[in-house]
Amino acid sequence: MAGRTILFLGVILWLSLCLSSPVAHGQITDPQEVAALLAVRSNLKDKDKNLNWTRKTDPCASNWTGVLCYKNETDGYMHVQELRLLRLNLTGTLAPELGQLTHMKRLDFLWNKISGSIPKQIGDITALELLLLSGNQLTGSLPDELGYLPNLSKFQLDLNEISGPIPKSFANLPKVQHFHMNNNKFTGQIPPELSTLPLLKHFLLDNNNLSGYLPPELAQMPSLTILQLDNNNFAGSVIPDSYGQIRKLIKLSLRSCGLQGTIPDLSGLRRLLYLDISHNQLTGKITSNTISQNITTIILSNNQLNGSIPSNFSGLSHLQKLYLDNNLLSGFVPSTIWDNITFTSDTKLDINFENNLLSDISGVLDIPPNVTLKLSGNPVCTNANQRNIRLLCGPSNGNEEAPQNLDKPVLTCQPQSCPIRDHFEYVPTLPNECFCAAPFGIGLRLRSPSISNFLPYRDEFDMFITTNVYVKPNLTLYKYQLYVDSIEWEAGPRLKMFLLFYPEYTNNSNTFAESEIQAIANTFAGFTIPGSDIFGPYDLLNFTAQGPYSNVLLPSLGGGGRSKGALAGIILGSISCVIVVVGVPKVTMKMDGVKAFSFEDMQTATSGFVITTQIGQGGYGKVYKGTLADGVVVAVKRAQQGSLQGDKEFYTEIEMLSRVHHRNLVSLVGYCDEKGEQMLVYEFMPNGSLHDLLSGTNINYSTRAPLNFKTRLHIALGASRGILYLHTEADPPIIHRDIKANNILLDSKWTAKVSDFGISRLVPVSEDAKGDSNAQISTNVKGTPGYVDPEYFLTRKLTEKSDVYSLGIVFLELLTGMQPISHGRNIVREVNAACGSGMMVSIIDRKMGPYPSECVKKLMALALRCSLDETKDRPTMQEVVRELENITTMFEQQSSTGGTDTVPEMNVINRFSPGSTSVGSGPLSSVYDRRSPYVSMDLNSGDLVSGVIPTINPR
Repeated sequence: MAGRTILFLGVILWLSLCLSSPVAHGQITDPQEVAALLAVRSNLKDKDKNLNWTRKTDPCASNWTGVLCYKNETDGYMHVQELRLLRLNLTGTLAPELGQLTHMKRLDFLWNKISGSIPKQIGDITALELLLLSGNQLTGSLPDELGYLPNLSKFQLDLNEISGPIPKSFANLPKVQHFHMNNNKFTGQIPPELSTLPLLKHFLLDNNNLSGYLPPELAQMPSLTILQLDNNNFAGSVIPDSYGQIRKLIKLSLRSCGLQGTIPDLSGLRRLLYLDISHNQLTGKITSNTISQNITTIILSNNQLNGSIPSNFSGLSHLQKLYLDNNLLSGFVPSTIWDNITFTSDTKLDINFENNLLSDISGVLDIPPNVTLKLSGNPVCTNANQRNIRLLCGPSNGNEEAPQNLDKPVLTCQPQSCPIRDHFEYVPTLPNECFCAAPFGIGLRLRSPSISNFLPYRDEFDMFITTNVYVKPNLTLYKYQLYVDSIEWEAGPRLKMFLLFYPEYTNNSNTFAESEIQAIANTFAGFTIPGSDIFGPYDLLNFTAQGPYSNVLLPSLGGGGRSKGALAGIILGSISCVIVVVGVPKVTMKMDGVKAFSFEDMQTATSGFVITTQIGQGGYGKVYKGTLADGVVVAVKRAQQGSLQGDKEFYTEIEMLSRVHHRNLVSLVGYCDEKGEQMLVYEFMPNGSLHDLLSGTNINYSTRAPLNFKTRLHIALGASRGILYLHTEADPPIIHRDIKANNILLDSKWTAKVSDFGISRLVPVSEDAKGDSNAQISTNVKGTPGYVDPEYFLTRKLTEKSDVYSLGIVFLELLTGMQPISHGRNIVREVNAACGSGMMVSIIDRKMGPYPSECVKKLMALALRCSLDETKDRPTMQEVVRELENITTMFEQQSSTGGTDTVPEMNVINRFSPGSTSVGSGPLSSVYDRRSPYVSMDLNSGDLVSGVIPTINPR
């Protein structure tokens, strides 16, 4: 009996404990924090429906979007440890109730469109370590309460509209290491009190409206490595002598600050790598003890410096950039500056001495190939007949450095052994191994690097990243698992790059495990990679999880509970925020990486839109080549007054290009929308359009393309990959609707990039229909005659196969050099007739030169399949890319083995007049006149044959 009583009492006690626990009442998350999150949700507008926050579910138990939790063993509740809501296209304001999330360590609203002021209640989150609010539309002043966060390490507020002074209370942040508050509207004096911050490393306040003087006390910061205050107004202030004693300083950038006086002695800055104090009013001499021996970049342009160029510049073995232009320097041009630099294929030195008083050259001027020296505007150029320096005295062409896809090593691997259609590829950093694997992509931007040329530091960067990225506890990546795929310098200067991470080389798997993908993503999103003297702090721009990783839910972007479509919309985003503006008559836009230019900016860039800068013209308006204030060369598309396309196409273009980023899509730099003008600013494509290339009509592009088969195949594959990205990786998918030779542009390496998204359409497919190429949109027919899908023209049902048809026409242009419609005849019919008559060779563009006939036949067959009338009979873009890759492999194998399956140029019959038996130049349409004689080549024997073309009946 006693035992039963004890058992009964034990059950009662157990039940009482269970019923009193939070779990028993369905309260997994602290109720106060649930209420706070709901208040936060009520202040936000989620037009893309990314947030799954509802009163009917528990935040932590139901994996609310962006809510990361941990369990507190003391009270039994789950508590919010992190809000990670980056790049969700959120608008609205920040709720004061955020201050009730007192257990939160990381608050992340990066790259949204949040407006209003920062609530002072955030100062109550004593556990907060990262405050990440960059790239929004926040206004107002900073509350003093934020200066009392005892654990705050990173204070990231750049690219907002925050105004007012910097609170003196910020001197009370004992653990802060990063002040990233550039590109705002801060005013007033930099508080000298900030000098007491013991751990501050990066002090980035450039592009604000700060005034007063430069506080000498900042030199007392014991950990300061980057001091970046460009484009403020410290009119009349001097550079304090004390700044020469900031012993850990790596980068000093005080460009365009209104500074006066002389350059202080900076010889105590033994770690200084980057110095930019240009565009001020500095006077005096550049003394020989000014510069660190390890420096990479010296920019002293546009001051009033006098005296001679220091001789000790010749001892700077790491120097990459030396700009002393627009000063009063006199004496000799030193000819030994580069003597101690070891040049490799990646090393370069850029020197600008323009517009000084330099009268002669010391010694023998023997300039290495990797050195650029500019001397125009100096007296030495008037004596050019005495020295062979005329080439150094020409006008400056600005900086035309384009985005750079880094060359991958050539692999000799068996064809068809890598399932490229599933986004697998050979690992480029294993050149002697044909290891096929699926990469995970990350877009990154170095916010303030201390170099001007990345390539010499590429290996060091690879090692820096891989040794700090953990895929498992105590297990980092091998160096070969990282490949830097592309780099691009942006204003700042900042360095944008795209990284590809590959799984470990084993016999068991060629993909990352889901936990490994999540670990890599968390490393970057949590900003756990330590700082680097050379590479500085970074921005996380995007993740690209495709192929076998398409369904991986990345905790760094909000964890579970989000639809695949919403997740993909985030991880495939890039540096610009998604902005839906179609149909809106006028909007104010602010996007990270997509700049709003003034009309005056565009006038200056294009020299007033003079005719000499015009490089193209279309139905939308004219296109000009321009140079921005930072030296970046761009293409400016200016809408003509009264353009029928108007706002809709203008905003559609911005929306689409802010969604998609790929090496084969043209990048949008910015836009101008004021004074009745609408202009789009793109990356400049040095080699124009494919139409220019084939027709040879545009003389504005200086280089001449090798119009051989290899170049044409390279262009076809690049354009196809860009369109494949739009169809299968953009979320929702995008149908371009205007694929044509004019909209395929070519960079300096003849890489094709698809452009002009003014009439593109998003495909509103459901979750079940994703990837269904037969999904249709009813729409008014848009496009260019000759390229429009016949079935789309008749039914107005737009599908992804409509782009396939247009691309097929482009392929035919590449092979024949003809236009889609000429003299009333259609290129598809003409090519079909020629091939059906066994005379394909006669219509191949003779400018192609010798070519491998089997490869050409396969490309021709693919082009005709793409341009079939029936949608269902055309290949998908995945099949198109796969076939082009197979043709490329065949071509490379034939080239490497010296194959002879090549049609010689002398035997190619192209355009000729009726009755002619020799190569001529008449219109192609005359080939198909009734009973016209022809001369052709048998594809099997290679013999010349003659005959007549049968009558072609019109369809």
